[in-house]
Amino acid sequence: MRPDLARIRRRLRTACTRAGVSADDRGRLVLAVTLLAEPALTAGETVDVATAASDRRLAVTVRLAHAVSQGSRDALPLLPERGDGDTLTWHLTGGRTGAPADPEPDDDRATREEMLALVARADTLAHEQRDLKHELAETNSGVLAMYVELEQRDEQLRRAHAAIFRELEDALRPRPPAVPGLELAVHYSPTDQDSPTGGDLYDWFVLPDGQLHVTLVDAVGHGVTSTRHALTVTHAIRTLALEGHPFPDLIAHASRTLAAIEPGLMATVLLARTDPATGHTRFANGGHPEPVLVTATDPARLLPPPVPGRGVGFPDPGSSELVEVELAEGDTVLLYTDGLVESRKDIDEGQHRLLALAAAERTRPMAGLPRELVTRMHDVVLHADDTVVLAVRRTPRP
Repeated sequence: MRPDLARIRRRLRTACTRAGVSADDRGRLVLAVTLLAEPALTAGETVDVATAASDRRLAVTVRLAHAVSQGSRDALPLLPERGDGDTLTWHLTGGRTGAPADPEPDDDRATREEMLALVARADTLAHEQRDLKHELAETNSGVLAMYVELEQRDEQLRRAHAAIFRELEDALRPRPPAVPGLELAVHYSPTDQDSPTGGDLYDWFVLPDGQLHVTLVDAVGHGVTSTRHALTVTHAIRTLALEGHPFPDLIAHASRTLAAIEPGLMATVLLARTDPATGHTRFANGGHPEPVLVTATDPARLLPPPVPGRGVGFPDPGSSELVEVELAEGDTVLLYTDGLVESRKDIDEGQHRLLALAAAERTRPMAGLPRELVTRMHDVVLHADDTVVLAVRRTPRP
């Protein structure tokens, strides 16, 4: 070892002993200064070391002839508290003051003491690390158990919500009324099976004169708000229809009535009214997809209004002209929302597919017809949306 480096090490050890610095801190300080000073001294550069002790604290400052890089500082076994270019400073806490210093510290003995202290420190750190790993393992086990419990509770909540929504769905979507001479069926497919509410609602009831009235609504928006809007429209039209307002005026009348109550409400509406005795059926279309007529022999066809109408909440709402058809026994009309024909995004393609499927399924029992149409139309879904399909078929009167 170079004599000047040995003097620096002895000076540091003497200062640490007087300040009562622990052996492991002393060892790390001596090693840190050695790593800095040795290459500088070998290169013939000057290394200044200053120590100052006060109030059980020891300050050590090393000044080199060149700046020390951040990487070199970070690699030292004892990091300096301050480092500005070529000057580094450590502050160490002592255990006692006024201890007599060895006039000629024994480097070998001091090194052994420092090594033993560092080994003891490493052993302590290893024990602490093992204890920490054990605590973390127990914590992780507890967290995992908590996570599993939360997942189970979340699944229970999802099931409970689904059950509530199904009950709500049953309340919002009435069962088909019994109408002699007509057979009715419906299928509703929500976008989210865990949240089966949306803006696609329907209503059907028998008027005092025996005619069947059907209302199909698709409210703009999503979630509970759209459900409330659609329900408001169906109730308004039911009230107006039972009060005897003219069928062609129902959509426009409902829009005017609801404008002050729900100014932001917008919905497409399709109304159908069928006389089961004659099969005479009228449609009032307020911006809704055209219904489909399926006869016993002819190709299935759309029933577009002569003049496109507009829905509730739109400018100039209502249907200025009705579509009228005579249903023969075995004929079926399909009413649906746009989710049925827009699953592949192209509505024209969707309507052509619907016509082909409706013709192919013309003999299927009514109870399963709407569901079968939805299943086959939704074989590929590029655009998910709530879907309602209602089917009305004329049957022989008892």
